Amino acid sequence: MVATLEQVFRDHWGRVLAALIGFLGDFDLAEEAAQEAFAIAAERWPQDGVPANPGAWLMTTARNRAINRIRRDRTLAAKTRLLQVPQAAEDPMDATRFPDERLELIFTCCHPALATEAQVALTLRTLGGLTTGEIARAFLVPEPTMAQRLVRAKRKIKAAQIPFRVPPEHLLPDRLDAVLAVVYLIFNQGYGGRGDLAAEAIWLGRALAELLPDQPEVHGLLALMLLLDARRAARFRDGELVLLADQDHSLLDTAEIAQGRQVLDHALALLGRGPYVLQAAIASLHAAQPRDWPQIAALYGELSRRTGSPVIELNRAVAIAEAQGPQAGLEIVDHLPLQDYHYLHATRGELLRRLGRTQQAREAYRRALTLVHDDAERRLLQRRLAELDTAADPKNTP
Repeated sequence: MVATLEQVFRDHWGRVLAALIGFLGDFDLAEEAAQEAFAIAAERWPQDGVPANPGAWLMTTARNRAINRIRRDRTLAAKTRLLQVPQAAEDPMDATRFPDERLELIFTCCHPALATEAQVALTLRTLGGLTTGEIARAFLVPEPTMAQRLVRAKRKIKAAQIPFRVPPEHLLPDRLDAVLAVVYLIFNQGYGGRGDLAAEAIWLGRALAELLPDQPEVHGLLALMLLLDARRAARFRDGELVLLADQDHSLLDTAEIAQGRQVLDHALALLGRGPYVLQAAIASLHAAQPRDWPQIAALYGELSRRTGSPVIELNRAVAIAEAQGPQAGLEIVDHLPLQDYHYLHATRGELLRRLGRTQQAREAYRRALTLVHDDAERRLLQRRLAELDTAADPKNTP
């Protein structure tokens, strides 16, 4: 039964909370009512059994608790309109009367009036159901700091009267980009080693794909996350980061790769050629052996033209180096305006090492070490420097 309750929470929290926020117009009251309903379920269901429609049962129970609380606290003048709502019974609600307002909720959480950090926190709290403590630990901030961040975000929504709705069609592309960026940011935070957080992002991606089935970039993002997540077991060995070229291909999750490619095919069938679709196509090629480096470089070229991002150009340089040799890649790297980006210097170090320019490679790795913040990446750079020292040969030093 514990497993069943956890699965019900996972499946229904976001939808129940979204419907309550739409009904009540109040994040805090909706969240408290949802928590009460789930607590009642945890108490009753082991004895009474899981209802035929658990989501509708939870929604009805939560709505009753919210209405009762409002009735008890008649000083909340802003809520007086809710006093006219008929008393709801706790009988299971007809599923057709249980609206799915998760899409409205995620667009509210990712409204541009909110800071990105607040968008991420609210999305994880409301759609993903993570506790404040879990979100704080994931983003390495104290729990009180994250609690205040959530409080400020909810106040901002109320004060700015941010509407609880999907944006009108002419605003949808830009707003959808913000939503996808938040989900991808959550995934990247987990991709560095927090598998649970990466799983949250993939769950959110699946929910978006269900809610926006005709948007190719939504499917592109989901495909990208699945294809990258499939490499998780190969990316670390004994707690240490493993470079792409050194990863054990047998450790890739073939079932997840197949899922990712199926989602990518759907995005391409929708004529998707946006940044997430292109990145997913690149990730799919990286999952193949041998890798088609010329095709990977060509896709990075198209992605670079679309985004104008020097970081994408850096990735293209790596693919060019694999396809045409390290000197061709280095010529691109040396013209990129990324002097404060540790990956640029790490890449230069690798290309210079392959060219036998050992001393310059050392200098590049040392520069990267001054800029890196992740401990696993720092240890990787230190290992690269140690390998250079071990294999140093005077005739290879310019």
